[in-house]
Amino acid sequence: MPGRRGRRTALIAAALVVVAAVAVAGALGLGGDGTKDGSAAPPRAGSTVPVTRTTLTERTTVDGQLGYGNEIPLAVKATGTVTWLPEEGATVKRGGTLLRVDDRPVVLLYGTLPMYRDLGLPTGTPQGTEQNAGNIGRNTGQGAQDSAGQGGGKGNPATSTTPPPAPGGAGTTGTIATTLRGMDVLQFESNLAALGYSGFTVDEKFNDFTARAVKRWQKSLGLPQTGTVGVADVVYSAGPVRIGHAGVRLGAAAGENTLTYTGSSRKVVVNASAAEDSWAVRGNTVTIALPDGTSVKGEIASVGKNATTPEGGGGEGGSGAPATVPVTITIKDQKAVGRLESAPVSVEYVGRERRDVLTVPVAALVALAEGGHGLETSDGRFVSVKTGLFADGRVEVSGSAVREGMKVRIPE
Repeated sequence: MPGRRGRRTALIAAALVVVAAVAVAGALGLGGDGTKDGSAAPPRAGSTVPVTRTTLTERTTVDGQLGYGNEIPLAVKATGTVTWLPEEGATVKRGGTLLRVDDRPVVLLYGTLPMYRDLGLPTGTPQGTEQNAGNIGRNTGQGAQDSAGQGGGKGNPATSTTPPPAPGGAGTTGTIATTLRGMDVLQFESNLAALGYSGFTVDEKFNDFTARAVKRWQKSLGLPQTGTVGVADVVYSAGPVRIGHAGVRLGAAAGENTLTYTGSSRKVVVNASAAEDSWAVRGNTVTIALPDGTSVKGEIASVGKNATTPEGGGGEGGSGAPATVPVTITIKDQKAVGRLESAPVSVEYVGRERRDVLTVPVAALVALAEGGHGLETSDGRFVSVKTGLFADGRVEVSGSAVREGMKVRIPE
């Protein structure tokens, strides 16, 4: 009995070796690849799938941080005691109050040119100066023509017998003064018009009509109606701001670090590997996966130009994290983000793309004895293929023996 049982075990083991040898021979292509002698190995277990023609897109995911961006110090030029501060996280729009210094509001307006001087009429200029100055100019010119007509001969310069008005003089001629001009005037008047004030022309000249509109604006703010905008009365930003943390307490002196702010729109910042940042091109579209499982579209707004290495990070001869560059991504649909103000997110971007190519699941590939990859057909033959792009669990394949619709086996 023990001897018979040993022979039975030996026969079973031998059978298993034979089956394994056949399977290996088929997988290695030893039974023919369908292009030489047409022989086919016996079909083996496993599901079959068709070769399909489609577009393969390579997608890569990186980690990012949702937030409002870095806080920036507010350019407060007012001097005095801080008497009111907004709440952290509050949004201030055009015409809103950023803080109060000596109980005077510092107002937010939109623009890129900083407030660098007072805006108003020249000191001592009465209303109607421009009109009076124009009349003076016309009268002076007329006087010169009259003088030339009476005593100016050919080649003699025309002179006026009318003496020029004395600086600061009064009377019917008024005071002649240079009108304040500049791009800062245009920027301010544009804001004044956007706030609903009218009666003046939006241009680069600050005249009496502008001053009258300023007085109405000052009245609405509870300020003395001087018609002049002080350099400390206004702070410009590119748009609405979100208040950050306060650097001082109420009762402290105002200064450069009084208040910080960010933009009012949420964005994503990715610290992208400096060696693999070819995807980070301004204007490119990406997909942002939020913690709740939803996703929203984003657009690359800026890419840092200076790579930095985290402390203890890699570099030449170093170890740890590689050098990175900051990539800022804006989100147009702010409502899609919900109430999230800060959270870790995933950013997916599209790399390479191959259109109208033959593909199979990656699991259908088999290694051939002569090297390279192949596919097993439904009748057990093995055909060699050339692989291309791998993406989304599929691989691009090509070769003379591969055609769309043919069935290939996925080995178990």
